[in-house]
Amino acid sequence: MVPSASRFQPAPRTQQRLALLIVLALATSQAALAVSGFTPQTRLGYRTGDQWEPAMAADGHGHIYVLYPQYGAVPNCAACTAPTMALLISNDNGLTWLASRPLLPFPTGQFDPQIVVDPVDRQTVYASWLENNKRDVIVARSLDFGRTWSFAQAERGREEADKPVLAVRGANVYVGFNREEEFFVAASHDFGQTFSGVSVNPNAESGWSLGGGATVDPLGNVYFGWTAYSRRELPTRPVSVNVSRSTDGGRTWNTVLLDVSSAPPGCEEESCGTGFLGAQIDLASDAAGAIYALWNAGGLNGGPERIYFSSSTTGGLTWTARASVSTAGLGAEHCFPVIVAGSAGDVRIAWMDARAAEAGHPNHRLWNTIYRSSTNGGATWSAETQLSGPARGYDYILHDGFRFPFGDYFGLAIDSEGTTHAVWGEGRDYKSPGSIWYARGR
Repeated sequence: MVPSASRFQPAPRTQQRLALLIVLALATSQAALAVSGFTPQTRLGYRTGDQWEPAMAADGHGHIYVLYPQYGAVPNCAACTAPTMALLISNDNGLTWLASRPLLPFPTGQFDPQIVVDPVDRQTVYASWLENNKRDVIVARSLDFGRTWSFAQAERGREEADKPVLAVRGANVYVGFNREEEFFVAASHDFGQTFSGVSVNPNAESGWSLGGGATVDPLGNVYFGWTAYSRRELPTRPVSVNVSRSTDGGRTWNTVLLDVSSAPPGCEEESCGTGFLGAQIDLASDAAGAIYALWNAGGLNGGPERIYFSSSTTGGLTWTARASVSTAGLGAEHCFPVIVAGSAGDVRIAWMDARAAEAGHPNHRLWNTIYRSSTNGGATWSAETQLSGPARGYDYILHDGFRFPFGDYFGLAIDSEGTTHAVWGEGRDYKSPGSIWYARGR
């Protein structure tokens, strides 16, 4: 049992020694970052208002897609209501970008973007988001590199949904989402034209089951990663990290408990609610059918969380023991895991952590976006690379990091030449202002 602060206070000299050890540990981990092979971060998206939690995909023809919610005015769009789902496309693997444009103007706002490319033809693009006061789950499809789109309602409900997660392979399109404690998957087997949905956890306890990542392996098995939060006593209740698998096109599901995290850290000072920095999971599969999971979890209620990796070569039936993949000091907060995979054994991961501190203010933690890669399925990893960097003209972006993550997740993709692309949000706090930033490299 850890003594509470009200019952135990170390002597001043002890406090100084502990603070010094933490600062030294974080400084050492910061110095261990590799020299970046990535471009300096570049701002993407509209230059007015706020841009939040971007999603990203890449096809086999040199196109990079970024989908993000635009909070604020959208140029030349009187019908757009904040937030509006905005699409940004590069036709040359990220060298240049076309202007952002609204994907489907809608009067009640649009939330939680997802965008993926079909791994079979490496051309067809699918997107998903919530609209109609978050009651409708929309799936969009483009056959011409994002120029035109068709739209379908994957689910329409009377209750608010949250966190849609999209996975595609050929004619099979799956979108997972939650309505409070129940996690649902709507499945289409006609390229996203019609959908039918089932509950993955019909006997769930009261709370929230939040989708994090999804993938369809080469055999057609579909996997969703999600976390289960309790409605009661959220600051003290554990969080379950789950992977659900279907081998029959989404009709039935089996769920594996991958990990259990402590209750999430609070972030009231940054104007966000309990759970924003809590456990989250992402999934990917490679061309050989290996399944990979990346998630954050903690061991002490309200304490900092770490980033963990696991893999399965048995179709999700068994998983390797979790492995910590961050070299940051033990006191550094970690969150927002992202994972993508390509050819056999090619796994690339990223996350955000607060190992850095503002110069002259060691107690003012700063965040950065960190990247690693593996060529052998996660048996070994490259050195860490910091993707985020300084930018002039923003009071929330300092030399050593940014003030706070802007959005619940961010995007990672592998292009037609094997280059990694990343897009993420940086802000002053949870609310505003904030913007999205991009880098590419190897």
